[in-house]
Amino acid sequence: MKAARHPAFKRPYTECVFAPMLELLTYLKANDFKVFIVSGGGVEFIRQFSEEVYGIPPERVIGSSLVTQYDAQNGKPTLTRAAEINFIDDRDGKPVGIQQHIGLQPIAAFGNSDGDLEMMQWVMAGEGARLGCVLHHNDAEREFAYDRTSAAGKLDRALDEAEVRQLTIVSMKDDWKRVFQWENEGNKEVRQQAE
Repeated sequence: MKAARHPAFKRPYTECVFAPMLELLTYLKANDFKVFIVSGGGVEFIRQFSEEVYGIPPERVIGSSLVTQYDAQNGKPTLTRAAEINFIDDRDGKPVGIQQHIGLQPIAAFGNSDGDLEMMQWVMAGEGARLGCVLHHNDAEREFAYDRTSAAGKLDRALDEAEVRQLTIVSMKDDWKRVFQWENEGNKEVRQQAE
């Protein structure tokens, strides 16, 4: 993880973190919110860097998982992962994973694809003040532009349901002064040099 570099930005993946996301995490923590990562990615993988990169401890990461089995070999307890899916934390799996892991209905959720829509629906269906934000990756100069027709990270249904569900659409292009922690005046020159 520390040696691998993003092909377009030529930086370690651990540095390709959105600056506004880190600012939001700092704000939420400073105001006594308990923050979790809810990802369709592998939970064991994300836990390896969640604290260092996001300041979120491993026990606050919810993700997809393989079946894990306990065994005692020569009196030594071990856990092994089987080549069998245990849980997919995506789409309708996200509210289920949240309930199983946390046991509470969140009051805020942030996502960037249709894989997050059911989580947003679950959050916004609760009582009292709620916040659901969808990040629209629409900045081809500083990051990437993708949404309705993308093979990965597709954002289609969530855009359509945003008004009905009272979701806030955050435009990377229009709403963010900077995308990454390491950029000063914007990433345009850095991105052009990388390509």
